Amino acid sequence: MVGESIRDGLGQEGYTVDWVRDGKGAETALGAEPYAAVLLDLGLPRMDGLDVLRAARAQRNDVPILVITARDAVADRIKGLDAGADDYLVKPFDLDELAARVRALVRRAEGRAEPVVRHGPIALDPATRAVTLRGHPVELSGREFALLQALLARPGAVLSRAQLEERLYGWDEEVGSNAVEVHIHNLRRKLGADTIRNVRGVGYTIPAQ
Repeated sequence: MVGESIRDGLGQEGYTVDWVRDGKGAETALGAEPYAAVLLDLGLPRMDGLDVLRAARAQRNDVPILVITARDAVADRIKGLDAGADDYLVKPFDLDELAARVRALVRRAEGRAEPVVRHGPIALDPATRAVTLRGHPVELSGREFALLQALLARPGAVLSRAQLEERLYGWDEEVGSNAVEVHIHNLRRKLGADTIRNVRGVGYTIPAQ
């Protein structure tokens, strides 16, 4: 029930969520996919969450990890943080607080202090999911927002279509053959034709300033 509510709540916040239900599955997923952040329960079957955490850090996986657990003793929190967790949240918790902590983790991982992402005339607020162009609001769909956010996280970096699909779609979602291209087209129409550039044979980028 907790997993379902987290998945649904973060989905409503615009996140693409992959959910695994045991420690071995979590270890496999962490080794196979590049994630923006991980929410890790400690009381997992097949492999304890702390062991998953230690294994990820031993593999030099620096993905931000937020531990979610019912273990509320100070000693347990210290153990989790010392094992490599970036943050710690004790059940029960408010989904709005969870979303805010995830935003903070992602912001720190991207090297930003300011909550609002700014690039030229574009401003993107992950908390309110609002985008403005020269101060004027721009209406984006959920996936258009997610794609723009992914590109703005690293201006100048080129993201392939496969990488963008990973940001936009979960494991159980069907991806259309030209879905990314459609979202790119819509973003260019709303934000300007030169906002997103195509690097032929490689992918897409928002040029660094």
